[in-house]
Amino acid sequence: MATSNPKLSIISIFFIILSFLILQAESVVKEGCVEETSSCNDKARALTLKIIAIVSILVTSLIGVSAPLFTRSIPALHPDRSLFVIVKAFAAGIILATGFMHVLPDSFDMLSSSCLPENPWHKFPFTGFVAMLSAIVTLMVDSLATSVYSKKSTVGVNPESNTHGAEPDQEMAVGHFHGHGNGHGHHYEAKLADGEKQLLRYRVVAMVLELGIIVHSVVIGLSLGASSNTCTIKGLVAALCFHQMFEGMGLGGCILQAEYKPFKKAVMAFFFAVTTPFGIALGIALSKMYKESSPNALITVGLLNASSAGLLIYMALVDLLAADFMGPKLQGSIKLQLKSYMAVLLGAGGMSLMAKWA
Repeated sequence: MATSNPKLSIISIFFIILSFLILQAESVVKEGCVEETSSCNDKARALTLKIIAIVSILVTSLIGVSAPLFTRSIPALHPDRSLFVIVKAFAAGIILATGFMHVLPDSFDMLSSSCLPENPWHKFPFTGFVAMLSAIVTLMVDSLATSVYSKKSTVGVNPESNTHGAEPDQEMAVGHFHGHGNGHGHHYEAKLADGEKQLLRYRVVAMVLELGIIVHSVVIGLSLGASSNTCTIKGLVAALCFHQMFEGMGLGGCILQAEYKPFKKAVMAFFFAVTTPFGIALGIALSKMYKESSPNALITVGLLNASSAGLLIYMALVDLLAADFMGPKLQGSIKLQLKSYMAVLLGAGGMSLMAKWA
């Protein structure tokens, strides 16, 4: 019961944001800045590129988010192995760079646009303010969700996927230790409690991270779908395929560690994979009404980008990188720490280079 409510909340928030975007797009007036004419503007060719983008991004997203979910059959990529930690660090670098190098600059550009009135948009740094608030709210959600999970979980949080497949043996082991009445039994129970708390954290992280990714994926897709600039679309499709694949690997790793049942894993992977293509399709449908340079569109997308950036930066630094680097596995090996740092820099650097085309 404890795991179903957050998922429903995420889906509800997603549809509220989606409805808000549609209403804003429908209310756009043609009083915005005059759009620049360009030889790259070709609606017919742009539509073909958008259809290619929907298919290619959907496929790469599915590959990225699904790959970690099948790693249990590959010993080298098991969550307990060093290679999994390095790959997860690489994916966290991708997510961190997405927030800093892609989403945040886009928000700055939109909310400081000459199309917006001088007061208040040019006199107050709304992007930084909203990103800061978003990070604080994410911390609150992170903390409160963990508390709610803990209180509702009266019998402990058991892995839903039953990957360990040893519940009867564990019960016998607990009984065995209780029977001896020595300190070993309490030590075993303490280890179980620590494992349950860690599993709880993995589940909260997976849910909150998916929410942040869904928000900015819809916004990115909407912008691409509404654009008729073929020069921009070409580079953006390549950047998004790279971005979605490795961001999906980061999310997939979190879903894997949360040890959900196969159905829940499939639902979360599905939502991640379809949000950007759905945003593109929505942008295509609203392309006649949605004007990127209109004040309503700039404010709406700019604020959503800022909030998404704050969430992604917090999640990447606190729940993914800090949690792993300050954890016992990496703290016990300087060599593994250095490899993981290199992976973070490689992921963040690669994603930063993609900002040239995004």
